Amino acid sequence: MDNPKISFNHALITGGAGFIGSHLVDNLMEIGVNVTVLDNLSAGKLDNISRWLNNSRFKFIMGDTLNPSDIKKSMGTCDVVFHLAANPDVKIGAFNTRIDYEQNILATYNLLEAMKESEHCKSIVFTSTSTVYGEAKKMPTPEDYGPLKPISLYGASKLACEALISGYSHLFGFKSVICRLANIVGSRSGHGVIYDFIKKLRSNPKILEVLGDGTQRKSYLYVKDCAEAILVASEMAKEQVEIYNIGSEDTVNVATIARIVIEEMGLSDVEIKYAGGVDGGRGWKGDVKEMLLDISKIKMLGWKPKLNSAEAVRQTAKDIILEIR
Repeated sequence: MDNPKISFNHALITGGAGFIGSHLVDNLMEIGVNVTVLDNLSAGKLDNISRWLNNSRFKFIMGDTLNPSDIKKSMGTCDVVFHLAANPDVKIGAFNTRIDYEQNILATYNLLEAMKESEHCKSIVFTSTSTVYGEAKKMPTPEDYGPLKPISLYGASKLACEALISGYSHLFGFKSVICRLANIVGSRSGHGVIYDFIKKLRSNPKILEVLGDGTQRKSYLYVKDCAEAILVASEMAKEQVEIYNIGSEDTVNVATIARIVIEEMGLSDVEIKYAGGVDGGRGWKGDVKEMLLDISKIKMLGWKPKLNSAEAVRQTAKDIILEIR
């Protein structure tokens, strides 16, 4: 389906210069919404939103969700906030235990406090993650699966954010939509397995080191499908706090991703070396080895992914090869 009819006039997007956020900006600008982006550009890039910088409906604020005054300044007359600003890298938490607390939990608390004081903005759409499920025993994993036992600080912090959002929503009358995302891939991404493989092969086109044993198997969703799903969920949700899984309906393993990237780069005779990994072949401590979300709930709203996991990986490889020449 195309972007749904939108009921709001002015959206704030935290992290709107980032990977997913900038695609969401594109969608909203193209359908005539007023958009304000708050971003500190630690992970995002102005290039991602450069086409809109001189548009009268667009406003960029260089600021940080850790600074309450920056949030207050950016909130203005917005009707809804799409909260995407966060630490984007699951692996970092094993080396810096503070980053997920600050960038995810504290930043979300600051935003919710600003919403509490705002006269206009009482609606939040939050990008959470499949990692809140931990190592789910049921796959595809539905939204009501439990108990939730994340195995990374990233997953734990996102689950804490979900709980904060639910609490604030019921206490202060917010409408909240929580989107639990699978692995999102596509143009403008600056990290992740596909990006890493391309960087490694640019450095040495004869050998590709793969973290883990290559059997890690997950759902991958193309970013344009993801941005569309977020908008559908934001408009169609009925409950005060509504949770949607957003992903593809199949999986692909890391060994296959390596082969796809090698093909798209036009390479041959590449030796793939598997590092073996940790804890039974994971890429790193805290890596969920297998993930597939049940997306039947959001499909009932009329959305479904245009690309499956392997197609999303291949298109992403094409995108990133062009972007990081």
